[in-house]
Amino acid sequence: MDKKSLIKYITSSVFLILFIIVMILVITNNTKSFDDTIYNFLISLRSNGMDTFMKIITQFGNTVPVIIIILILMITLTSRKEVILIGLNTILTVGSNQLLKHIICRPRPDHIRLVTEHGYSFPSGHSMISICLYGLLIYLVNKKIKNKILRVILTILLVMIILGIGISRIYVGVHYPSDVLGGYLLSLAILIFTLTTVNKYYRGNKYEKGGNL
Repeated sequence: MDKKSLIKYITSSVFLILFIIVMILVITNNTKSFDDTIYNFLISLRSNGMDTFMKIITQFGNTVPVIIIILILMITLTSRKEVILIGLNTILTVGSNQLLKHIICRPRPDHIRLVTEHGYSFPSGHSMISICLYGLLIYLVNKKIKNKILRVILTILLVMIILGIGISRIYVGVHYPSDVLGGYLLSLAILIFTLTTVNKYYRGNKYEKGGNL
């Protein structure tokens, strides 16, 4: 294994370990102080305008727009590596999220909800899909766009969407902050693992010239 791949696998493992720590704290009910502090701060910002803004931001992680964006990417991308990467990353992210939700069975918070949601709370599916999709878009932007200023602008915008989705899930009352944190950590671990593995596979089999993702 080359040094770069090893470093990436170690980084993925670190995020996974951090996720496991958060998961253990959730299961043992040791996140109340953390959750309450962040939630109380966010609801102190509530206003009609902020309510509307957060309802809009949270929709960037909803099923329909996410599926549409993923399908557009898979249709328009010319590299088979990238299509496989998107598909594998999405399957691992959604699959692990649903599996863990039904294993841990954490009820959603009983705060005032600005949107309707069903199912279990940990880890946050919107937070995981934000890293899965918009995190992957950050990678594609930095790979494909040559203009440095445009790359930086788009990267900042995508980072803001990722953070905005997570914050909005807490604000609208359907997730605890620890749900969001756990979702980010697990999805980062999956994204880095998937990027590294697909890259190694194609380099090793020489399916495409240039090899690197």
